[in-house]
Amino acid sequence: MKTLLRTLLYLALIVWLGAEIFFPVVAAIAFTTLQPDTHAAGTIVGHLLRILHGTGLVSGVVLLGLLALAPAWNIYRPRNVVAPMILVVLMIACTALSQYVIIPAMEHDRIAAGGAIDTGDQSNQYTADFNRLHNRSEHVEMVILLLGLGTVVTLAWAETARP
Repeated sequence: MKTLLRTLLYLALIVWLGAEIFFPVVAAIAFTTLQPDTHAAGTIVGHLLRILHGTGLVSGVVLLGLLALAPAWNIYRPRNVVAPMILVVLMIACTALSQYVIIPAMEHDRIAAGGAIDTGDQSNQYTADFNRLHNRSEHVEMVILLLGLGTVVTLAWAETARP
């Protein structure tokens, strides 16, 4: 049972971090391939980002549940799961911020700008706000990735301090 719990815990973390690492590659390919039609590329990337966030939220809840069970099943010491749990909660919070605050605001700006964003037109207030939110979104995704790497490190440390 311990092996199953640890396998599920690592699988949830791998899925989330793998998606976070792979997403920018997919976004770059979409924008490169669909160069003349940035609106179509943005639509595709937006849908993929929502899938990434859904995956992250589910993985985060699974991680929290498994980390909470780990001390009870004598896999990790209780104090050794506190740091990974805090990092996962922060990852979930950042994912929720991006999904439920930043993306809807970007959608509002896109619609207000006429349905398609021309990122080069900074004279339009909606385009400027969209670009600002896009940069914020990129930073939030980077924070999620860094928190995830921190979670890997703290879990590796917990492995060495197992009971």
